[in-house]
Amino acid sequence: MSAARPSCFSLEGRVALVTGSSTGLGKATAICLGRAGAKVAVNYAHDSRRAEAALAEIRATGAAAELFRADVTHEAEIDTMFSAIEAELGHVDIVVINATPAQPLKTIEEYDWDFCQRMLDFFVKSPYLLARRALPGMKARQHGRLINVTSEVFHLGVAPFSAYVAAKGGQTGWSRSMCHELAPFGITVNMIAPGWIPVERHANDPQADKEAYRATVPMGRWGRPEEVGWAAVYLASNEAGFVTGQTIAVNGGRTCW
Repeated sequence: MSAARPSCFSLEGRVALVTGSSTGLGKATAICLGRAGAKVAVNYAHDSRRAEAALAEIRATGAAAELFRADVTHEAEIDTMFSAIEAELGHVDIVVINATPAQPLKTIEEYDWDFCQRMLDFFVKSPYLLARRALPGMKARQHGRLINVTSEVFHLGVAPFSAYVAAKGGQTGWSRSMCHELAPFGITVNMIAPGWIPVERHANDPQADKEAYRATVPMGRWGRPEEVGWAAVYLASNEAGFVTGQTIAVNGGRTCW
């Protein structure tokens, strides 16, 4: 009798934290990680009703998941959240850094510094704080996965969007440096750069804008949220253990490098 074929991309025995996972790409990523076998820490900041609905949806797939409230731009709240995750699910092996503020298109004259600072808080400060809290345990275990959800906008220089693009550039640069720093500890740092994949918050976006964007996608269709989620599963898996400092663009071919 032949031996059973090993299951590829299994996350059994792992604990994954996905920030901003009560909606949109974050929720889809949490679902995919759970379907791959990870225990999922679902993070949200404000809307508890929406978060409870997301948790129910994730659990309906058979995944083990719990809900954790924290503003991931605040160090004390991150520390409290990690302690709760460790008590309820176990040590955190995978951190998907996904939480985002509103992303309005504005010319530079319309920005004030508080708006720019909010972008930096989510895309530079938050990754730093989350990594600093997760890394002692990851280093001790000689294993960890940091996955930053960035964006195609950095590579394309989208305008009028300079505050968001600049902050995403900071997140990208931070990831590239951290991959070198953490590689000796068996910890990988990678990025997923989605294109415009419509989710709940895009419901009221002008249809003309949507059609104009879709016309630029070489594959000729919209991306699906779970396509971002499965990219995260790959990067979180043992099979991607020699992949670090890389960006997977999930945008139907709009960017190539």
